[in-house]
Amino acid sequence: MNQPIRALEDQDEPALLRDQFRQLLRYRALLASGVVVGLLGGGWLALSGEESYTSTGEVVVRSATSDPFAAGASADKGINIGSERQTAVSDTVGTLAVATLARQGDRVELRPLLSGLQVTNPPNTLVLRFSYTGRTPALAKDRAQALADAYLEIRRQRTEDSIANMVEGYRAQLNPLTTQRDQLAQQATGSDDVTSARANLVVAISELSRKISELHALDTTPGYLTKKPVAPGGPTGAGLPLLLGLGGVVGLALGLLLSWVRLVFDPAVRSTRELVRSLGAPLLGSLPRERASAGTLLAIGRSGSRLAEEYRAVAFRLAYDPSFAQRRRLLVTAPRGDGAGAAAAAANLAAAFAEMGRDVILVEADLRTPALARDLGPAVQGYRPRWATRGERAWPSESRMNVDVPGSGAFTLIAGRRTDNVPRALTSAPVGVIVAEGDRPGAVVIVLAPPVLSYADAVALIDRVEGVVVVCDPREVHRSDLERIREIIGAAGGTVLGALLHPGRSRHERRALRKAAKRHTGGGRPGRGSGAVSGPEHTGDPAETLGLRPYDSTAGHR
Repeated sequence: MNQPIRALEDQDEPALLRDQFRQLLRYRALLASGVVVGLLGGGWLALSGEESYTSTGEVVVRSATSDPFAAGASADKGINIGSERQTAVSDTVGTLAVATLARQGDRVELRPLLSGLQVTNPPNTLVLRFSYTGRTPALAKDRAQALADAYLEIRRQRTEDSIANMVEGYRAQLNPLTTQRDQLAQQATGSDDVTSARANLVVAISELSRKISELHALDTTPGYLTKKPVAPGGPTGAGLPLLLGLGGVVGLALGLLLSWVRLVFDPAVRSTRELVRSLGAPLLGSLPRERASAGTLLAIGRSGSRLAEEYRAVAFRLAYDPSFAQRRRLLVTAPRGDGAGAAAAAANLAAAFAEMGRDVILVEADLRTPALARDLGPAVQGYRPRWATRGERAWPSESRMNVDVPGSGAFTLIAGRRTDNVPRALTSAPVGVIVAEGDRPGAVVIVLAPPVLSYADAVALIDRVEGVVVVCDPREVHRSDLERIREIIGAAGGTVLGALLHPGRSRHERRALRKAAKRHTGGGRPGRGSGAVSGPEHTGDPAETLGLRPYDSTAGHR
């Protein structure tokens, strides 16, 4: 058990991911809050947003051509589809569409009209898809139709304007040539030079006339409306189920992000691997939660108890540990808190060792808030009435009691008692004599100390009880606390044998413990951690008076 702690493997990525996922699941409240926020946001978007309708029309763009059926003719000749898409969403097209809609009774401004337009181009096509989103189906249909028609009209006008400009340029070249030809025709001379000049002019005039004729013969159709816009049958956008689903996914992602941030800044131990690495000692066991154990301290002796089996496993593991087997002395403590988990662990480990046939002495070294004898209840034999505490000697004298564990055996309890000078009492010679009992063959001494980071009582005992077991709740203990405990115990000459994890108290268990404390204290005294004194309170029975109580020579002795 004292083998060196194996470091985390850098290449063990699946294990690290599993650990991190388990750590994120610790913050279920943040995950649930993120999902609820996402669902509320999706529902709000679905219910508060206005319904909108989208109508779509498709236009196939073509260039002007003289013979579209000629071999080798290309439909995309001279067409830049990116430029055509920019033209479709330009103010020129929008202005023409505004005028068309105004004649139909739909008076809309240019910017609001273009804000609802979306023009896309499917890949590897000469198709422009006009999609318009409006408040009503008819409005979306009419405006999509007007914008598509306006685009075709603007493109047709530009093509015709280009042809007209080219024709005008050719005519500007043709008129001087015609004038020169007429002048040469008026000359009566039949010289070769005049004849050649006239022939050249006729050829040039014929070429220009041919080009003008070809331009007039061009098919200027800008394109075809292959898909006319129709009134949509339902609103566009995501519906309520889809928005709720998306909101849930986004909320889950938000919850995971918040959990990760909380995990990064959480000082608590995030995994058992981290606990082992911070404490520098192995994990002895992890105690299960049992509802039947609420209000009771001893799990050993209950049949079918998983908690008892875990305590037995821890006791067997300690029994075969070389460091513990050599001295057989064990100090049980907690990092912080009221030490209830450490008290339960010490009592059950004592019962488990007694079940193994060992001669066990359990020393309650908590002299500030002693409550172990009271918490053990009817199992403790040798209680003294309240009148016996008057004039008693210093602890640990007259504190020896027997604890009977049904079906498992018995062990000796040195119950704690309030003391004015706690350090002197813990380092006194009688305490050393009791701790030295662990040197006897078959004997085991278990010392229950207050939280090591709250009081120095545990440190004062480490020179006599070297082996230390730290009992903690993994959800509450901090990494810095474990590192500090390791340093304190190591500096005092002790050895951390391991850590024992307990699940903490649930709300039901805390309520049951409060009720049990009220029953033991008569309803008016606080429990562990608030100054309770061990032993039962005076109940008013006359038999507990000095004159009527019979003398028992075996009371208080083993």
